[in-house]
Amino acid sequence: MFEFHIEGTSGAARAGTLVLPHGSVETPAFMPVGTQATVRALSPYDLRTIGTQMVLANTYHLHVRPGEDVVETLGGLHRFMAWDRPILTDSGGFQVFSLARFCRVNDEGVEFQSHVDGRRRTLTPENAIEIQWRLGPDIAMALDHVIAGPAERGPAEDALERTSRWLERCRARHDTLAASLPDRQTLWPIVQGATFPDLRRRAVEQITAAGTWTGIAIGGLAVGEARETMYGVLDELAPSLPRAAPRYLMGVGFPADLLASVARGMDLFDCVAPTRNGRNGSAFTPDGTLNVRNAGLRTDGAPLDPSCDCETCTTYSRGYLRHLFAADELLGLRLLSLHNVRFLIRLGQESRRRILDGTFESWHRDWLVRYNTRSTT
Repeated sequence: MFEFHIEGTSGAARAGTLVLPHGSVETPAFMPVGTQATVRALSPYDLRTIGTQMVLANTYHLHVRPGEDVVETLGGLHRFMAWDRPILTDSGGFQVFSLARFCRVNDEGVEFQSHVDGRRRTLTPENAIEIQWRLGPDIAMALDHVIAGPAERGPAEDALERTSRWLERCRARHDTLAASLPDRQTLWPIVQGATFPDLRRRAVEQITAAGTWTGIAIGGLAVGEARETMYGVLDELAPSLPRAAPRYLMGVGFPADLLASVARGMDLFDCVAPTRNGRNGSAFTPDGTLNVRNAGLRTDGAPLDPSCDCETCTTYSRGYLRHLFAADELLGLRLLSLHNVRFLIRLGQESRRRILDGTFESWHRDWLVRYNTRSTT
């Protein structure tokens, strides 16, 4: 359990298989985000149909509503959301960044004013782990301190060291809870350090000095810094990451970023972008994003993406999709969300195939040239 097997490489890119209690995950892989135990606009049936292997849910949001006691009473997160494949839960650390106006951070943990009912709630390393244990995902994330990407060095170093101290406490609590059920759940640490390569390397040194891990996450990127800055951090960081562990790049889910990050040795990804963009009428295609509200699509009988095998692209025309958004019909939100998630899943699957057959290097460069050129025209 919790093994990761690397089956092929192409440059820094890797194709592997991660073994988890609720199934195996072939990488590279995109994980749709189900923050509140649901991927917006999509059912578990939809997700299985388009090849989703693992989904992500959020500790903080589920703690606030409905509460981990409710989820545990109803059989744990898998049964609660009717998803029988692997689940990863974020610890709530990202909410330190995204809900900054509602929270205060100190060495003990994070105090939030709930955005739902206004109550004060505190996440500590210990109770973040306890909540995730009760939720029951395959992978629990350590509580981390996330700050904006273009942060100054002082705050970045402070957040890194706090994350390191919290990791020790997370691991101690998780080891205690998992002592009698070691195959139920694994804990992954998170590398912080903003855009400073030396701080990132220091974080990896601290994490690896603390012991062996079944996976490692890179957090605090795609949070406001320039795209090329993120790529530079990954280039500097990748050689110091443990080769045998899967690498989870948190919060990355735009097509070009995902593929460029695969080329830099990343294995797992998550992001709300495909469903959020879909609900706003923006579709991923090999030629960049397409706004289906565009009046020019009114009588367009072509599929959204002729190369895609999802329900949206094999059934409906661009003109019909435009009509759904013009008429504010809910079906449009589902169909574009479904396509965008499938687009990223296919991108991971094709990356894997190309890595294994030795054509990844030339294929991914050509793909990015086409996507980046046409998405800006």
